Amino acid sequence: MQHMTKTQAEPTPLIGLPADAFTHAKLPFHGVGDKYVRAVAEACQATPVIIPALGSLIRLPQLIASLDAIVITGSISNVHPMRYGTAPTPAAEPYDESRDATSLDLIRITLDHAIPMFCICRGIQELNVALGGTLQSEVQTVPGKLDHREVDSENPDVRYGPQHKITLAPGGVLAQILDAKEIEVNSLHRQAIARLAAPLQVEATASDGTIEAVSVKKAEDFALGVQWHPEYKVMDNPQSLQMFEAFGDAARTRATARARGGVEPAQAVSA
Repeated sequence: MQHMTKTQAEPTPLIGLPADAFTHAKLPFHGVGDKYVRAVAEACQATPVIIPALGSLIRLPQLIASLDAIVITGSISNVHPMRYGTAPTPAAEPYDESRDATSLDLIRITLDHAIPMFCICRGIQELNVALGGTLQSEVQTVPGKLDHREVDSENPDVRYGPQHKITLAPGGVLAQILDAKEIEVNSLHRQAIARLAAPLQVEATASDGTIEAVSVKKAEDFALGVQWHPEYKVMDNPQSLQMFEAFGDAARTRATARARGGVEPAQAVSA
């Protein structure tokens, strides 16, 4: 799949990434992992913009109008079960309700404005919940399911190393981007999609049936979610790079249109 090469004449896309809310030294912080912002800067050739987890304090529609794409990142936290109609349990912890209050609305608004979006790990779970789906906690405890948790190692290359193969949906968005039928991924997670949200379609599955990638059916632009971590050392993995380049191309197209005043709001697809 061919992609655009940035030239000096093109505007540099602004890509937003919602932050996690966490405590350090008994003080509240907002932050995004380096691998996500670095992937945006290097693979997308874009400027990353961190969106604090402040929920309704942020005027998301106004913010979205000034951005060219959104990456919904992974995180050690899980979406709070109350967000998809389930009682909270220790198995689904830890939570980050400040991020939930920001990212779920951000996803819906991003889709409604036809802005490119790439959802990774927790991000694909948030995408599913934001559009009406549910999640399964502790997938490895479900009969017939693989253990999708990360390898216990202090070496990040081991933790984020290839874990298992996935099969891509023939003719799907992801299969077209990668021009492949099967790839090996560094999927490491405890939660996964249970009931798929109606606006989504499956783009890839693991051998145990776990949904590993989805796209938004009616999206007018790039709207893809993956359960693994293509952002990790993205420049060293050709398939990960293909995904981020395709996403970056979509962001660059919007940035160019926005610079020319040619961006119009789209019909809602999040219903």
